[in-house]
Amino acid sequence: MNRLKQIEEKIFRIISGFAAYSLIAILIYIIAIIFIKGFNALSLDMITKTPQGGYYYGGEGGVLNAIVGSLYISIGATVIAVIIGAPAALYLNVHMIKLKRTQNTVRYLLDALWGIPSIVYGSFGFTLMLFLGMNASLLAGIITVALLVTPIMVRTFDEVLSTIPKGLHEASLALGSTRTETAYKVLFKQGFSGFITAILLSFGRGIGDAASVLFTAGYTDLIPVNLDEPAATLPLAIFFQLGSPIPEVRERAFASAAILTIIILIISLGARFLAKKYSKSNLK
Repeated sequence: MNRLKQIEEKIFRIISGFAAYSLIAILIYIIAIIFIKGFNALSLDMITKTPQGGYYYGGEGGVLNAIVGSLYISIGATVIAVIIGAPAALYLNVHMIKLKRTQNTVRYLLDALWGIPSIVYGSFGFTLMLFLGMNASLLAGIITVALLVTPIMVRTFDEVLSTIPKGLHEASLALGSTRTETAYKVLFKQGFSGFITAILLSFGRGIGDAASVLFTAGYTDLIPVNLDEPAATLPLAIFFQLGSPIPEVRERAFASAAILTIIILIISLGARFLAKKYSKSNLK
């Protein structure tokens, strides 16, 4: 019987290891293809200049407008998601802790919102934009992407908060703390690394999505200076470049994808460094 269990354990270990290494290999393959195909077009001009002289027909310039627009939209949307999502997750785990049925219903609805395709959010944002009399603009893009990433922010932070021992919550209340103090001074501090992860996931989804900003943010070769001006994004720049019949422009699409990958990688490493540093300072 023990021999059978050992064989079974080895089989599942092999299957699990194969699945894990397969995912790593696929990720490396995708990144390698992006950088290899975009290497020739990747240059300093790509990140320091806006499109010039028929850029999408092989002209000069770069995608600085799309880089700045992507950062504007994703950072703005993430800030809104933090303002709404962090208090919502804390409320869910402090004030609704005894209302299990309501708590589970809210979590189910948030999971459903998380799973809705981004094109649906784009359509809703476009409808809302028309209702409010807004043009395709940076503000419309920020609002739409914020609607997209807020459920991600809430559910990710909520999952981390739900793993914090209930005794810590009860001890804080027993010492005379209010529920608000318990939420922000105890639970938030304990779940800070998870909060950083929630920000990272929200930012990554926001900066990499194209469908939600296709009809709301518009597109321009200029860098927006006001919220009511249209804004370009890297995903849309990649989409337009890949649709070009000119090989040189298609290479620029892969270069733009490499730039987007590098931005997300930098943000990811920076966020993990801060979370790790904060965790160590708590242990001391």
